[in-house]
Amino acid sequence: MSDAPPVAIRRIPSGVPGLDQVLGGGIPEFSFNLIAGGPGTGKTTLAQQITFANASAEQRALYFTVLGEPPIKMLRYQQTFSFFDPARVDDIIRFVNLSQVVLNADLSKVLGEIVRVVEESAPSMVVVDSFRTVIRSAGGGAGGELELQAFVQRLALYLASWQATAFLVGEYGDTEMQENPAFSVADGIIWLHQSVERNSIVRKLQVVKERGASPMPGLHTFRITDDGIQVYPRLIPRLEVVPRIEPRARIPSGVPGLDDMLGGGIPAGDAVLLAGPSGSGKTVFGTQFVAEGVRHGEPGVIAVFEEHPQDYLVRAATLGYDLSEMIRQNQLRVIYLRPLDLSVDEALTEIREAVSQIHARRVVIDSLSGFELALAPTFREDFRESLYRLVGALTGVGITVLMTVEVIETYTDLRFSPHEVSFLADDIILQRYIELEGRLRKMITVVKMRSSQHSKELREYDITPRGLVVGAMLTGYRGLITGSPERAAPAPPVFPGLSEREVAVLHALIEAREATVDALADATGLRRPVLNAALDRLVALNYALRVVEAGRTIYRPVARPL
Repeated sequence: MSDAPPVAIRRIPSGVPGLDQVLGGGIPEFSFNLIAGGPGTGKTTLAQQITFANASAEQRALYFTVLGEPPIKMLRYQQTFSFFDPARVDDIIRFVNLSQVVLNADLSKVLGEIVRVVEESAPSMVVVDSFRTVIRSAGGGAGGELELQAFVQRLALYLASWQATAFLVGEYGDTEMQENPAFSVADGIIWLHQSVERNSIVRKLQVVKERGASPMPGLHTFRITDDGIQVYPRLIPRLEVVPRIEPRARIPSGVPGLDDMLGGGIPAGDAVLLAGPSGSGKTVFGTQFVAEGVRHGEPGVIAVFEEHPQDYLVRAATLGYDLSEMIRQNQLRVIYLRPLDLSVDEALTEIREAVSQIHARRVVIDSLSGFELALAPTFREDFRESLYRLVGALTGVGITVLMTVEVIETYTDLRFSPHEVSFLADDIILQRYIELEGRLRKMITVVKMRSSQHSKELREYDITPRGLVVGAMLTGYRGLITGSPERAAPAPPVFPGLSEREVAVLHALIEAREATVDALADATGLRRPVLNAALDRLVALNYALRVVEAGRTIYRPVARPL
C-alpha cells in the first residue's frame, strides 16, 4: 500500500451561512451538482447566492435560464436580496435565456447552444435554471430515456473538461430520484423541502449526495431573509472557548442566602434548572445570576423568549442592574427569540454565536416554556434532543447555563414541561408559593445537585427592590411542598435514660406536680413494687425529688423534657 497522503479536492465557499458546515467544508471545485426541490423552496435563490458569492473578474459565471420568461424578470426579484450586486450582471455574471432554443429544438441542439456559450465565455461556474424545464420540453423525442441519459452525461463531461463548477436547478419530487439519470450522474445533490403544519411554514435542506466528502447527515433548517438563505446546521460545532478545568470552582449565584444552600455556590459548568410558577421571580433570578457573573469578569448571554429585550432591560434597571451598560461594554448579549415559527437549530445557532462573540461564561435561557411555545409545531418533537445538544456544547467547555421553566403540574413529581427536560440539569432549584396564616409567601429549596452536597432545607424568600433574598428555614409546619402546609404537632418530650414505664410515671408526676405513692399508683395503674422501682430510678437520675412532710413521703418532678 502507498504511504502517499490522499489527494485533497479544493473546496469553494458557498457564500450561504451554515451551508459550508453542512457540506463538510464547502462545494468541491469542478463538481457537477443538482439543486432540487418543490416550487417555492428557494432553489433559484440558493443558486444565485452561490453564484454571486464566487463570481469575480477572474472567475466568471454563466447563468442559463429556462423559465419561460426573460432573465430581467427573475433578476427584478432577486435584486431585493443583499447578496445581489447589479454591477456584476452581464459582465462577471452573464445571464443567458434558453427558452426559445428549448421550445424549438431537441436535446442535442440545447446542448450545442450551451457548449457554444460556454466556449465563448470560458466560465468557472455554470448554472442551468430550471434544468427540469429542459427535460420536459426537449426530452420527449424518439431517443427517449437513452437520449436523456446521454444528454446529462455529455453535459457533465463537457463542463468537467472545461473545469467549471456546475449547478443544475430543477423541480423534482422525492420519488423521482431513482428514475432520473441526472441523479446518478451528479456529484452532489442538495434537496430543499418546504412543509406546512397548522399556520407555520418550515424549510429544510438535505445534502443527499456528495462524492468524495462526508456531509453532515440529516435535515437542516434554513430561512430566507433579506440577506438570502441562512442554514442552521442541526449539529453544533465545538465552541472556541477555554475548556473547563477539573476540579471545578464554585461560582456565586448572585442571590443572597442561596449560595449557603448550594454548598458554597454553583459548580462552574453546571446546567441549572430553575423551576417555579408565574411571578415567582425566575426572570429576576436570571438577571442577578448574569449581573453577578459580569461583576466577577464572566461575560454572559441572555436568550429571551417571553418579553421584548427593552422591557427586560427596564425591569432589570428597577432592581439596580444596568444591563444596557454591560451590553455597551461587550460583557453581555441579550438575544430576542420569539417568532412562532422558530426552529430549534435557529435559536441554538443564535445563542452559540453570541457566546463565541464575547467568550461568555454564563448563559441564561428565559424560559424553556417560552422557547417551546415559540417553536413551529414540527420542531416540538425534537425539542429535548436539540436542547440536549445545546446544553452539552455549552457545559462541555465550562459555561454555566441557567434555564428557567414554569411549573405546569404538581411540584412533587417535577414534571416541568410536556418534554420532561429535568434530566438535562445537573442542579434543580424549586420555587413555590405557599399559604401561611392567611398570607401568600414564597419558598425555595434545592432539589438536586449532581455529585455535590447541598442543603435540604425549605427556606422562605422574598423579591425585594434589589432582587431575590433568601431568608430563614421554615419550621413548625408539615406539607410545605404541597403549598398548603399545616402546623406540625409538637414533638413528644424526650427523657434520656428512662424506660417507657419510667417515662409514664414521670408524666403522671409532672401532671400532678407532686404526689404520694398511692396517688401515683392510682394514676398509672402500676403495682407497688413496680412503681417503687420506677420512682427510685427517677430520684437516682435526678428526674424527681423524694421529700418527707408531716410523716408523708411525697414525690415532686425536678426535670423538664429536652
